[in-house]
Amino acid sequence: MSGLPECPQCNSSYTYEDGVMYVCPECGHEWSAADAAAAEDEKVVKDSNGNVLQDGDTVTVIKDLKVKGSSLVVKVGTKVKNIRLVEGDHDIDCKIDGIGAMKLKSEFVKKA
Repeated sequence: MSGLPECPQCNSSYTYEDGVMYVCPECGHEWSAADAAAAEDEKVVKDSNGNVLQDGDTVTVIKDLKVKGSSLVVKVGTKVKNIRLVEGDHDIDCKIDGIGAMKLKSEFVKKA
């Protein structure tokens, strides 16, 4: 497509450049290229319902998850407190009672 960022206010894809600024023709919002670069660097992690997750949140597992290399299973409804967001495919680091340190995918949890 055009390679220009979407509007941060209305998510319109019809943005255009005006000098060093980006402009949205649908809502009239203007922002600088530096703001757009900072927004792209910031990774947003969302749970299965689309809620934004942050470090320290409590989440609930929504699916039975087998623990790789073990016969243990993380059951549906298991609450996980004090999560930590990390980079990578499994974007949640946590400790689960009875199992220990684990990495989870955000698509298998919901914010409690």
